Order: sequence, then C-alpha cells, then structure tokens
Amino acid sequence: MTTLASVLQPATRGARAVVIPEGPSVTYEDLGSQVERVAEHLAALGIERGRPMSIVLGNNLEYLVTFLGVARVGAIAAPLNPGYTVDEFKFFMSDANAQLAIIAPGAAAAAEAAQALGIKIVTATVDGRGQVALQRDGTALSARRDVAAPAPGDVALFLHTSGTTSRPKGVPLTHANLMASLRNIKGTYALTPRDVSLIVMPLFHVHGLLGATLSTLNSGGTVVVPPRFSASRFWPVQQEMGATWFSAVPTIHQTLLLRADTDGARRESFRFIRSCSSALVPAVFERLEARFGAPVLEAYGMTEASHQMSSNPLPPGERSPGTVGPGTGVQIGIMDEKGKLLPGGERGEVVISGPNVTKGYSNNPKANAESFVNGWFRTGDQGYLDKRSYLTLTGRIKELINRGGEKISPLEVDAVLLGHPAVAEAVCFACPDVKYGEVVHAAVVLRSEADPAAIQAFCREHLASFKVPEKIYVTTQLPRTATGKIQRRHVAAAFKQQI
Repeated sequence: MTTLASVLQPATRGARAVVIPEGPSVTYEDLGSQVERVAEHLAALGIERGRPMSIVLGNNLEYLVTFLGVARVGAIAAPLNPGYTVDEFKFFMSDANAQLAIIAPGAAAAAEAAQALGIKIVTATVDGRGQVALQRDGTALSARRDVAAPAPGDVALFLHTSGTTSRPKGVPLTHANLMASLRNIKGTYALTPRDVSLIVMPLFHVHGLLGATLSTLNSGGTVVVPPRFSASRFWPVQQEMGATWFSAVPTIHQTLLLRADTDGARRESFRFIRSCSSALVPAVFERLEARFGAPVLEAYGMTEASHQMSSNPLPPGERSPGTVGPGTGVQIGIMDEKGKLLPGGERGEVVISGPNVTKGYSNNPKANAESFVNGWFRTGDQGYLDKRSYLTLTGRIKELINRGGEKISPLEVDAVLLGHPAVAEAVCFACPDVKYGEVVHAAVVLRSEADPAAIQAFCREHLASFKVPEKIYVTTQLPRTATGKIQRRHVAAAFKQQI
C-alpha cells in the first residue's frame, strides 16, 4: 500500500465505510467502485496527470469520492475552504495552476473565480442512493477511460500554509508522504476495523482529512461525517453511531466541556480523544478526562509533515499533559539559530525528518532555503525534548513576546489564564510598548463572573511579574480560523484598536 489508490484495500468489502448522518451510508465495496468510476470519468474528460484540481466541497460523501478519484487518476487534489471569497479562490486556484474546479451546485464564489481564470468547472452531487455524480455544463459525465495507477513519488495533495506572517506557501505532498503519515497515525492509536471516527474537523485541512478520516478508512474502520460540527448533535450522533474516537482542536473540546451537562454527555464515551492543531493546556486536559472518561492524547501536526509528527501514547503508555509526546515515526530534534542540534532539555527550534515530510515548497526557493537545513525541516516552533524524548512546545518563534530582553512563551501565559476557574478561553499576545519594546496583553472569554484585576492577581500567584498580562480584555468571542484555531496575530489585530 504505497499510494492513495490502495488506501481502501485493507477493509472487508461489505463493511460500512462512510456514514453521513441523516444521509447516505456506503460500504467499502461501493466506495471503491464510486472512486474508480469518478476517476474514469475524469480521465475521459481529458485531465492532465500530475496537475492540480481544485476541490471546493464541504464535509460530505461527494468530497471523499472526488478526492480519492482525483488521486486515483493521477492528478493532484487541491482542496479549498468553501467559505473563501472570490479573490481568495482566485489566488489559491491560480497559485496551484489548477486545471479543473470540482464544486458544489450553487458555489457562486468558486464558480466566478474559476470562470475568471478560464478553469473548467465540474459540479459534484449525490443522489438518494448515495451515488456521487459529476456534471459539466449541466450534463452528467458518462464517458469513461481506463486509468493507470499513480506512483508513490507522484504528488497527490497540494495545500497552502501561511505560517504566522508570510504569504501562503504551496505545499506539495506525495502519495508516499501521505501513506507514511497514515501508517504512523494508525500505529499510534492502534486503529482497527472496529473503530468508528466521528469527524468534526473540515476535510479541506490535513487534521480532518488525514488525522481522522483517511487514517480510519485505511484501517478498515468507519467514518461518520456530519456536514459541520454541531455541539448539540455531537452526543446523539456519537451514541447512535457508536463512535470510538474523535480528533479536534482545543476550541471544540472546550465547547463540548462547557455544554457537557446540558447536552447529556456520557461519562464514559470514547476509546480515546485526540487533540491537535493548537496547544491543549493541562487544565483542559484534566477536565476532559474527568468528564468524558477517556484518555486524552495530545498530538502535534502540520501540513508540511502530512499532519502528525508526535503524540502522547495510548494507555498503558504515559500521557504527559503539557507535552505533545514522542515522535511517531518521525525524527524530532531541537536546533539553534546556527543550525546546530541541541542536547535534551535545551530550548530551540523544533526540527523534523521523516518519510512523511514534504521535499519543499512549490516555486519558493527563499522559503526552502530558510526551512530546510542539513536534511531537517525547521517547523518555526520553539520547544525542548525531555529525558523520555517527549516534546514540549513553548510557542511559535515569531510569536514569542520580547519584554525588555525577557523572552516570554505565550503558551505558558495561556495555560495560567485558563487555570482560573472563571476563564473559558484565553489567548495572550504582544503589545508594542515604548519602555520595554513589547508587553503582554490577553483576551479572555469568561464562563462566570470575574473582573480583569482578579484574573491578573491570579496570574501573579503563578507567573513572574514580567509575564503577567498588563491588560486583559473580556470578550464574548475570540477570532478563529476556518479550522477553529485561534491565531495570536488575528487576536492582536482585533484588540489593537482598544489599546
């Protein structure tokens, strides 16, 4: 199994593969035949192997069938957030040099962008029998042509990552990259055909696509794919479908915790709960395990590594709150600014190496020169490895707060803020200061009454004085990305006018 063309092979053909709540349910045999049919339709349409195709679809059966169909035909899948504007679609489609856009009916912004760029458009729909159909100019694609299998070194997936400050960078990932990542994820969580993964992350992002969906399908399990995350429907769907695990960002975990009693959440729920894509503070980790009765496994992933790089292990392995565990089939090191690897316990930039890591950004020699050093990929994250080789992340290097020469980890301040019983969500950020260059400010969402002075007093009990936020903004909502992540630069920009 070296390419996505064989990603479904481990399963029993009659086993349930995909369930769409209040929608279709398909077996592995049916899913495989649909993928093959879509690939043959695309081949007959004259698509070029090795060239990207933009996919603008939600979390649904259409997405999974077309994504795997594009990979099967030897083209490159380039999924995009359906919520983008026309200008955003134009940039990403153009930067990928897309030859075709597969969209949902009524996706006006994506259609307008594709038409402006002269890109062919195909619409994807699903009928009452759970069969995905492609249409071109209102006519169903019916012609079919045999397809040759892709090679492991062929690019299968093209995504963009923006980091903290730079323009989006194109990340090509090969079939070999993706299959290596799937093997790592399956092995870490001991996934089997008995597992049912409840998908809450968007499929246009590696967390949802690789971390929770393709890893489950490659193990012969079942994926339950609601069209979007709904806190009120989460537990009824989990119980009805017998979901054994799910993976989400901390924001979603915190939402489920806040509503747990109201929504009648079960006390013993999943085989395990996975958290990834941003830091899960120990206080939230402890509340999750106590309330939902399942081990919480924090992982570390990024697009350039085809998602997962490290994870805390399943029991009886040691779960260590505040860390993202040891490498999972990926070599992890800590490097200084000069490119020298540092010994255990010392802080520096996290670097990685492994078969799941991209060979380089697309058409971006400057970024490649900065990011790849002596066979290592520089992640841009700061952290350290302990004696067990467990990795602790201390923040994005470009987001460290420099207060008069004192480097402050935002994650450390966030963790203390979230330890206050009245604080539901918190994020700190750098604020320009005449005297110190930068000082710490923070924004919080409260679950109960508390004033900023009381929260600052709490912080003083747990932090050195220079790390205590000089100003705390109380808000009802923090700005998030489409995947639910909270980015400091967005929070800082949102509250800058109040400074």
